Amino acid sequence: MSIPASHRPAREWLWLLVALGVVAALAAPFWEVLTGAKAREDWAKWNTDRVQRLFIGPEQVLCYLCAVWAALILQSRFREVLRQRRAFGMGLLPTDEGARILPEDARPLARKVEQLTSGRPFVLANMIRLGLGKFAISKSAPDVAEVVRNQADVEASRFVTGMATVNYLAWAIPAIGFVGTVRGLGGAFGANAPQIEVFTEQAKDQLKIAFDCTLVALLLSLAVMYVIHAVQRAEETLVTDAQQYCQEHLLLRLYDPSKDGAAN
Repeated sequence: MSIPASHRPAREWLWLLVALGVVAALAAPFWEVLTGAKAREDWAKWNTDRVQRLFIGPEQVLCYLCAVWAALILQSRFREVLRQRRAFGMGLLPTDEGARILPEDARPLARKVEQLTSGRPFVLANMIRLGLGKFAISKSAPDVAEVVRNQADVEASRFVTGMATVNYLAWAIPAIGFVGTVRGLGGAFGANAPQIEVFTEQAKDQLKIAFDCTLVALLLSLAVMYVIHAVQRAEETLVTDAQQYCQEHLLLRLYDPSKDGAAN
């Protein structure tokens, strides 16, 4: 069970389909030009050997290694987000309409949270447990709100810090591609051949290495960066939804006896 968003979703995939339709409609008149005789002649040069040299090389293999490493880390983090979301359906707090939480109820509720989560770390359960602990001591709703807010900041910072390795890998992939580019350009300008035809052929082969490394690295980087964006958004949404849950089922249900005393 997940907390519904308080605003309408952007429906990003629907807008992607609309964008594809618009671009396809605008690009259709130029398609015949691109698939003319000259284009078919250029595509004919992409034989098996050329494709293998494009995707297989020392720099390309290093890029694949970084991309797979990042993908494994990201899938584990996304699975952790899915596990964390199970806490919203555990009934950690009373959700009945009109239910109130008294200061003397705080510690029993905290023990209930511990029992339901069986000691497993949950972002939501940790925020609730710390808030209830503060309420049992201070009996002040504003103090509980401060604790929940601070803990949300801590959890968000922990998620950001955990992305350090993935962010490095996302930076390393295009950097490795540029290393291959420099190697290819260095080989092209450093080619040494007695005949101009041989020199030209060697330079062309080295330039292919240079541009192939860059192409593969940039494509992998685009894919990895999108997955990073998706996972980070899922983690940020998790923290936001946990704050909203605490706002609705904890902070708004706290009974502050000091207010009644002041009213009297």
